[in-house]
Amino acid sequence: MNDSKPNFNFKKNKSNLKISFERIAFIFFVFFIISIIFSSKTLYLGLQKNSQIQITKKKEKFRASIMDREGNIIAKTVRVTNLGINPKQIINKEKLLISLRLIFPEKNFKQKINDDKFFYIKRKVSPANLEKIRLLGEKSIKEEENIARVYPNENLFSHILGQIDLDNNGISGIEKSFDYELTTSKKPLRLTLDTQIQYLIRQELLKFEKIFKSVGSSAILMNVNNGEVISMVSLPDFNLNKREKISDKKFINRSTKGVYELGSVFKTFTFAAGLEEDVIDIKTSFNNLPKKLTCGGMSISEYDMEIPSNLMAEEILIRSGNIGSIRIAQKIGLENFKKFLNDLDLLNKTQFDIEEIGTPIPFKWGKCKLATSAYGHGITTTPLQLAKAYAIISNGGYEIKPTLIRNNENFEKGKQIISEANSKKINKVLRKIVTSKEGTANLVNIAGYEIAGKTGTAQKSIGGIYSKKKINTFASIFPASSPKFVLIVLLDEPKLSQTYIYKYNDGQERKLVGTPFNTAGWTSVEVAKNIIEKIGPILAIKY
Repeated sequence: MNDSKPNFNFKKNKSNLKISFERIAFIFFVFFIISIIFSSKTLYLGLQKNSQIQITKKKEKFRASIMDREGNIIAKTVRVTNLGINPKQIINKEKLLISLRLIFPEKNFKQKINDDKFFYIKRKVSPANLEKIRLLGEKSIKEEENIARVYPNENLFSHILGQIDLDNNGISGIEKSFDYELTTSKKPLRLTLDTQIQYLIRQELLKFEKIFKSVGSSAILMNVNNGEVISMVSLPDFNLNKREKISDKKFINRSTKGVYELGSVFKTFTFAAGLEEDVIDIKTSFNNLPKKLTCGGMSISEYDMEIPSNLMAEEILIRSGNIGSIRIAQKIGLENFKKFLNDLDLLNKTQFDIEEIGTPIPFKWGKCKLATSAYGHGITTTPLQLAKAYAIISNGGYEIKPTLIRNNENFEKGKQIISEANSKKINKVLRKIVTSKEGTANLVNIAGYEIAGKTGTAQKSIGGIYSKKKINTFASIFPASSPKFVLIVLLDEPKLSQTYIYKYNDGQERKLVGTPFNTAGWTSVEVAKNIIEKIGPILAIKY
C-alpha cells in the first residue's frame, strides 16, 4: 500500500456549453439595440398621442349658446359621437354591409369600403343607432367623441345664424360675426328675434310662395324706435343641422344681401324730402300734369293712365303718380334729394350685425336720374335699408340702427333727419293709401291695427335689361297714429293666381277670385295682411 498518493479522483467537466467573452458581448449588443428600438417607439407613440390630444381639443372648441329675445335656445353646442370605419380591419365585408344597410338604410357604403380608406359612417349618430352598432361587435368601426352645433329650429333662422365649419369656426351669419364672443365666453348671446313671430311669418311666406309661385321672398319686422329686428325671414332657406355647402344664389339672404329696384316705395322718400326742404306741403297743387314726358330720349309715363292731371301733393303719393313725383323731385333739386337719400342710408352699403350685406348699385346722377329715382326706377337698395328708412320717417324722424343683438340698456334717440311734424304728416298720408278707395293698399285695411304703407311694383333687371318679371314690395307701418313697427314684404318674381280668393276687410261680405293684376297691391299687400292678422295679437300682448 502506497500512502504517498491521495485516494482522490478529479474528472474534468465535459459540458457542451462554451461561454466566451465574444459571445457575451454579442448578446449584450443585441439587447442594447432592442432597448433603443423600444425606447424610440415609446417616444414616437408618446408624441403621436400628444398630437392627437391637440387635434381633439381643436375639434372640441366650445361655442356659447345663442338665444332669442325671450331666452329660448336657437343654437347650442352638445356632445355627440361620430362613427368611422377602417375597411382594412373588416373580416367579413358582405356581412358588415348587410348590417349597416339595416341600421342606415338611406346610405350605401359598398364603394367606400372597397376603397380601403378610413371614412365616417355617420356623424352625430343617434343613441339608438349607436347601441345597434355596438352590438355588432365589429372592431373595424371606431367611435369618436366630439361636440357639435345643434339648431333646434332647423331652417327657421338659417340666414341669420349662419353656418360653422367642421372645426366649429363661424363662416357666415351671427356665427361668423360673433365668432370671438361665442368662443371666448360661456355667456349666451341673446338676439332681438322672437321665435314665435318668426315662425308665423315664415309660414305665411311659404303659403303664398305656392299661391303666387314666387322664386323667393323676404319679410322684415322691426321696432321703429330702437331698430330691434323682431323677425327677418328670407326664402328659400336651408337646414342648418345638415351643414351643407350653400353655393346656389337662390339661397342668398334676400333681406340683407338682395339688392333690388323697389319701385314706388321710393315715392314716400320723394314726398318726405319735399316736405323737409319746405318746397311742398301736403295740399300743394300740381296742375296740368302730363301723362307722359321724355328725358334723354327716354319716355316716362304714368302706370295708371286714368290718374287725374290736377293733384295735390298728398294725392300724388296716395295714387302713386310717377309724373307728379318727378315734379316734386325737381322742386327739391338734385343735390338736396341726393343728400336726403344718403341721410336715410339708402345709397351705400349699410352697417349691420352680419356680414351678408348687399351694396346698392352706384350710378351717375343727372337730371334724368333725378327724375327716375323720384319714383323708384333705376335706383337700388336692400329690404333692410328700406325698413330702416321707413322706420326713420315714421318714428318722428330720428335715425336708428337696425340690430339683431338684444340690448337692455336705455335707448337714446339718434340724429333727427325729419321733423316730428313732417313725420306725422307722412304717416297720415301713408294711412290714406290704405283707407281711401284711390289708394293701392286697400286689402290691408284691417280693423283695429291702423296700418299705413306704400306699395312698390318694379320690373326686374336681368343682365342690365328690364324684363317682364316683377319685384313686388309693400312697406308698412303700424299703428299709424303712434308707430311701433315697420313690416317689409318682398316677393321675387310673383305670378298671377287664378284660384286664390281675396276677402275684403271693409265690413262687407265681398270676395274676389283670382289675381286681377300682378302688382304689389294684389300680392305683397295680401301677404302682409295675412301676416299682421297672425302676429298682431301677439305683438299687442308682448310689445
